[in-house]
Amino acid sequence: MFFLCWKKKDGFNFANPLFFGTSYSKECNRKGSNKMADWITIVIRSLGAIAMLFIITRILGKKQISQLTFFEYITGITLGELAGFISTDIENNYFLGALALFVWFLVPFLLEMTTLKSKKLREWFDGKGTVLIKEGKILEDNLKKERYTADELLEQLRTKNVFKVQDVEFAVLEASGDVSVMLKRENQPLTPKDMMIKPYPEKEPQAVIIDGKVVKEAMANSGYSIEWLMTELEKIGVPLNNVFLGQVDSNGSLYVDLYDDLLQVPVPQEKEVLLATLKKCQADLEMFSLSTQNRSAKYSYQGSAARIKKVLKQLTPAIKRM
Repeated sequence: MFFLCWKKKDGFNFANPLFFGTSYSKECNRKGSNKMADWITIVIRSLGAIAMLFIITRILGKKQISQLTFFEYITGITLGELAGFISTDIENNYFLGALALFVWFLVPFLLEMTTLKSKKLREWFDGKGTVLIKEGKILEDNLKKERYTADELLEQLRTKNVFKVQDVEFAVLEASGDVSVMLKRENQPLTPKDMMIKPYPEKEPQAVIIDGKVVKEAMANSGYSIEWLMTELEKIGVPLNNVFLGQVDSNGSLYVDLYDDLLQVPVPQEKEVLLATLKKCQADLEMFSLSTQNRSAKYSYQGSAARIKKVLKQLTPAIKRM
């Protein structure tokens, strides 16, 4: 049996028929082993580059692309290029590539630490916001300074759900490139504070069930017990292992999303029933106060009805919000 091993000599390819017995020829073995060694080298170098990039990104912190300055953006691209270069360029020294990667990490890191302590340096490196609209008037000079066109300004306003410039009191172009907008007072949405309403305090919801398993830390943060959770699941007739996600809000309402999307989850009506019962009690007490001739009983019924009415006034907004 013969095996063709191709080799290149003086710019031409020659096919040498080499006898193939229990092993390849020495020349083919050498080429195959070198090729295998290259693969192993690239894998090891790539894993090392990935590890270094992971450590660098963890140290530099979390930022979205829109939050990066131009220098940080260029630094990120360069770090990625260097990581790819030292992974595949097996003929060059790996240490020198890693050293370049370290330098490109160290300089932005030191700059970031420095700018945290100096406002002037921070403004010089990161820039500062530029006012585009003030007191409802567009500042054309600032638009030219930032090379911002009217079309770009209108586009940024539309991203904030603002379609009329006349509705804007103040707008500033942030250093990140985003435009922050403050509407005029008459165009701002009403808040409970504007209506002299004291809202109930609300905390962040807790994901108490994930992938069919109870999250004990979230249960502790919610202030409810596992027994309460199981009771709520029994009320709606859903087993724990069929719940993909379960979330409890600050009002004690449990929301569940099931693996079985065809199964309809009944909506609990306890709060609505409680509200209806209290209203019925108030109506009954008012009727009793009108029908009785006993003055003492009449006052008692009227007082009880007034107290229930006060409770209803406090409970109704909270129950409707649940």
